[in-house]
Amino acid sequence: MNTISIIGAGIGGLTLGNVLKQHQYDFTIYESAPEIKPVGAGIMMAVNAMQVFDRLGLKEKIENAGNKIHRIVIADESLRTISKTEILDLETQYNSCNVAIHRAELQKILAENLNPGSIHLNHSLQKIRKEENYILDFENGNQIESRIVFGADGIKSPIRNQILKTGTIRNSGQKCWRGLVEFDLPEKHHQEAFEMWGKGKRFGFVKISDKKVYWYACVNEKSFGRYQGIAEIFHDFDPLVLQLIKATANENIICNTISDLAPIPQWHAENLCLIGDAAHATTPNMGQGACQAIEDAYIIGKLLEKNTDFNMIFGKFQNIRRKKVDYIVNTSRSIGKVSQWERGNSIRNFLIGLIPESINQKMAKKIIELEM
Repeated sequence: MNTISIIGAGIGGLTLGNVLKQHQYDFTIYESAPEIKPVGAGIMMAVNAMQVFDRLGLKEKIENAGNKIHRIVIADESLRTISKTEILDLETQYNSCNVAIHRAELQKILAENLNPGSIHLNHSLQKIRKEENYILDFENGNQIESRIVFGADGIKSPIRNQILKTGTIRNSGQKCWRGLVEFDLPEKHHQEAFEMWGKGKRFGFVKISDKKVYWYACVNEKSFGRYQGIAEIFHDFDPLVLQLIKATANENIICNTISDLAPIPQWHAENLCLIGDAAHATTPNMGQGACQAIEDAYIIGKLLEKNTDFNMIFGKFQNIRRKKVDYIVNTSRSIGKVSQWERGNSIRNFLIGLIPESINQKMAKKIIELEM
């Protein structure tokens, strides 16, 4: 029997594994994929996540594998700046900076820091039930008994659905393409995350390593369902956008509908707790989905310093984290709507341009400050 099982070897599950290892707990992580391989796209690890990695001794490794980002820019279709947030002061204050990195590179660093035997691949959870302990049935026929279970199994979480019987996935009405390409970005963009807002669509890009650029293209599905391809949709954006799209091989582009999870009343049951997207999936508009899963793992670690009663920890964990994740889910949803207005864009851009940078800094600080 396992004492602790973590379902899901995504960024949240692997970070939690690293936190438990630091506290000298035995655990097993079960992952549905047959291997942790370089799939997926880029991801931004904001200052809050990087502070956690610093405490796990992984900050330098992650910085070296990715690209440091010192400012966030929002612009119009012609690259004219609407708003700019410099984060160098916050970086100095928290001794960490934003890092853009390939998601698979980050997973690899987190996985390699664990005992190889602690991750079991090709274990897709089919069924979970509570008897004296939890009985986990996997699609490969294996059955495991576990005293404590963490559900780090994503927005469609089987654990949430089967044990807590809750969770409404909300479709944002937006579709997003994500691409990875070797591309020589103009030097002025090397240290920034850049997003362009058009009518019912936006395009963002960021350098994630010496040669690779990650880009994403979001559209309102109802307005762009009739178009054949991304290049056709973004024909009226700056030529740099079309160059990025056309330089990217089809196999390096993935497409998803953007969704989030309506807030659920409870993240935990007896000896069981959800973290990350399983508990509070958010749209990607603030770049905080994975960062909030990392914060979840960090807070559980901080609580373990003072207490070993997992049920008490789970209750405190939800109380500490609830307000911040609800704020991020709601704010991110609103940003997604405003950024993809189809009318009144010039007024929107003008008003956003009037927001003082001090307000943007204040919002950034609220997001990146750890709660313990």
